[in-house]
Amino acid sequence: MSQPTQPLFSPELVDRARQVTALVLDVDGVLADGSIVYAEYGDELKRFDVQDGAGLVWWHMSGFKTAVISGRKSKMVERRAKELRIDHLTQGVLQKLPVYERLLKKWKLSDAQVCVMGDDLPELPMMRRAGLAVAVPNAVEEVKRACHCTTSRPGGYGAVREVITAILQAKGLWDE
Repeated sequence: MSQPTQPLFSPELVDRARQVTALVLDVDGVLADGSIVYAEYGDELKRFDVQDGAGLVWWHMSGFKTAVISGRKSKMVERRAKELRIDHLTQGVLQKLPVYERLLKKWKLSDAQVCVMGDDLPELPMMRRAGLAVAVPNAVEEVKRACHCTTSRPGGYGAVREVITAILQAKGLWDE
């Protein structure tokens, strides 16, 4: 597989990336593009990126954990999480830190082993604790300032894949 044109992680962040064994994702603005489309029959539609999905499959094949924590509830998110075999899904929570803390305890992980990706204020408490905090370009300024780095690809358009690729490369697992 080819290398990204510009590395996401500075040399200082590669050490952080090597420790990561769990990925915690927001949905709207990160895993999906942030648009909410209502169909005529009342259902909510979301757009997901197939490359993000492929990256998550490879992440799981490498033996790592994933969690999706969203402030909104959506059947589409439930469906996508099931398709991707996400290890943990929590929806409808604005206070995400307690969920994050329970996950770390359940999975017996330290903050250093977690990468959190987010775009808005509800992710900030988790990002401040995570060993690797990553924003997407469409994130609010407070999130960008609190993060270790920002992806080149926007949320819902391959940002998750970009992070997974960079972490697996840092761990020396990408070519496998």
